[in-house]
Amino acid sequence: MAITKIFDISSRSLSVYRRALEVTSHNIANANNPAFSRQRIIFETDISDLNAGKVWGNGVRISDVQRVRDSLIEAHIREANSKFYNNSRQGQLINNIESFFSEPGDLGLSNLFAGFFNSFDELATSPNSIPLRLSVINAANNLSTKVNTINQSFARLKQDIKDEFNNQVQAINTLLKQIHQINKEQFTNSYKGLAVNDLLDKRDDLIQQLSQIVNITVTYDQNNNANVSIGGALAADGLHSAEFEATESNGRLTLKLKNGGIPVILNGGQLNALSEIYSDKIPAYQKNLDQIITSFVDAVNQVHKQGYSITNPPQTDLNFFDSYENGVLKVNQNILNNPSLIAISSDASNGNGEIALQIAGLREAQIVNGATVVDAYSALINGIGNDALLQTNYAQANNMVLSQLEDQRQSLSGVSIDEEMTNVLKFQRSYEASAKLITVADEMIKTILEMV
Repeated sequence: MAITKIFDISSRSLSVYRRALEVTSHNIANANNPAFSRQRIIFETDISDLNAGKVWGNGVRISDVQRVRDSLIEAHIREANSKFYNNSRQGQLINNIESFFSEPGDLGLSNLFAGFFNSFDELATSPNSIPLRLSVINAANNLSTKVNTINQSFARLKQDIKDEFNNQVQAINTLLKQIHQINKEQFTNSYKGLAVNDLLDKRDDLIQQLSQIVNITVTYDQNNNANVSIGGALAADGLHSAEFEATESNGRLTLKLKNGGIPVILNGGQLNALSEIYSDKIPAYQKNLDQIITSFVDAVNQVHKQGYSITNPPQTDLNFFDSYENGVLKVNQNILNNPSLIAISSDASNGNGEIALQIAGLREAQIVNGATVVDAYSALINGIGNDALLQTNYAQANNMVLSQLEDQRQSLSGVSIDEEMTNVLKFQRSYEASAKLITVADEMIKTILEMV
């Protein structure tokens, strides 16, 4: 073997182990980067030469710098992400709804219903008492204000959800554009023989972010482009990225392709949570509340219309509540202006409070689908609480799965400082040995020259 061959092999070896140290340094520098996948050097024997009937080795070369990643774990993480963020966001929103009712507490409807019925009970003991009549009006106003506040809170929440839904759709479009751009860049770089591992890490991170917002399906083509679908609709690939928009149809928030197309199927991610709460949960809660308040108003008015006021002359056929429409409960304005119009006498005689007792007795009447007002309202509150608890439990279960998957990913793709430092020492020694070979070859040449 010619001495120059030693130079060639040693020089190539220096370059290889310098590159290996660069890759190891890159791993160490990204040890705390959760989106980074550790990179692994694959060494292989360089192609040998055939000379004078003998095979001469050419040392070592780097065949590849692999990105350590398990596609199956990544797919499971995307699925768990969609489930967790769906349940978690639904739980948060339902907890928010639960706070509208201020239960249990002095400002809750349970206490205000009790205060309303108690005020009539007290008025029955002294039917002509103006202070007690004012107490009835105060109790009715408190009840009316709370009902109106709850419905206003529902309206504000729906608008907030709608705004958040639109913002999330914009975030989806931005992520899709970035994924498409990386698809193009990684294909171009691969064609030119440039490194693409960091680009692929960035793309995977974007895909994970997308899975938190909406349910997605990801496949990879022969050019390593990520083909991303949302609810069955192709969203991004190597050639284009789709643009989506938020729509509302029949009271339901949906996502569809811009400029045409049917709504996509949402079943995961924060976007599905927003749609479910806006389109299903809030309308169901409001329907139950409306049914309770409407039954309550109708029952009170029906009894109150049978009574007589203490005005001169006495008046009858008076509604205590004006109306309950579009989430607004109104007490009869005439009664608010003149407490004497509260009609609680059954025969128009002074001192008669029989109607007041009947109104107070409505607390025990089964006027809401075979249940009392308080029982029906308690069922509504319990239902909301159970929905929140269910979503919270689902979120906790999915979070456990997600944590286990993240641990598996980190054990495979995460950077171990100890392992990388071991590689540093190993590659450093190999680099020093290659340099030593060059020194040896140089000394051999000097010896030959001195012999001439």
